[in-house]
Amino acid sequence: MQMLKRNGWMRLAAVTMVAVSGVVLAPMGQMAAGGSAVSDATAQQTQPRDLIAEPEIVKVPGSERARFQRQFRNVQWTGAGFEGSTVIDRIPTRELRARLQKVFGDPSQKLKDLIGGSDFRPGHYIQFEYWFVVNDEIPMMVLDIDGPFGNGLVFAGDSRYVDLMPEIKRTLSGKLMGISELGEYEDHYFDINNDQWYLVSYNNGTFTNEKISRPRTLR
Repeated sequence: MQMLKRNGWMRLAAVTMVAVSGVVLAPMGQMAAGGSAVSDATAQQTQPRDLIAEPEIVKVPGSERARFQRQFRNVQWTGAGFEGSTVIDRIPTRELRARLQKVFGDPSQKLKDLIGGSDFRPGHYIQFEYWFVVNDEIPMMVLDIDGPFGNGLVFAGDSRYVDLMPEIKRTLSGKLMGISELGEYEDHYFDINNDQWYLVSYNNGTFTNEKISRPRTLR
C-alpha cells in the first residue's frame, strides 16, 4: 500500500492529524515512545486473538456512528499491516466504491452527511467512509484516496491487531472481487487543490464526475 496508499495518506497527512468524523488517524510513521504504535505494556495486555476462520467483516451503519466512536474512542489508528498488495489496490477507486455499495450497502458516512456542521471544512473530509467491526472486536476504516480520481483505498485499523490486518484485507478484497455486478451510488466530493465540487455517481452502467457549484446547504 506504500504509505497508506501513497497519495491518499499524504492527502490525509496534509491536514496534519486529520480527524475523520471525529476519529483521529495518525500518520503511519508517527509512533509512540519506544518506536512502537502502542506501548509494550499495552501490547502485552491486549494480544490479538488468532483468526481461526475467515474474518467476519460487519459494516457500521450510519445510525450507529456515534456508538462506534464511543466504543473505539481510545484506539490508536494505523495503516500498518495493510501494506501487502491485493487486487483492489490496482482498481480505480470509483469502481471500488460501486463494489463496496453492492457488498455492504451505503457508506457509514459520506461528505454529504457532514455538510452543515458547525466545524465543517470540506478539504478535511473525503468522498466516503466505510467503518467496520471485524469479529465483533476489531475496528477498521476504509476510505477513498482522491475521490473518484485515484486507485485503491486507504485503510486504517487498531494498532493492537496489526498482525491480523493482512488477512482481513485479503478477505475484504475477496468479497469485493467476488461479485458480478456493481452497486449504484451518488456522492459528493471536494477537490481542495482545484477548489472544485463534484457529484460523483455510478448509474445505468456509467461512471460520472459532474462538476457542480457549492452545495446549497453550505451557502
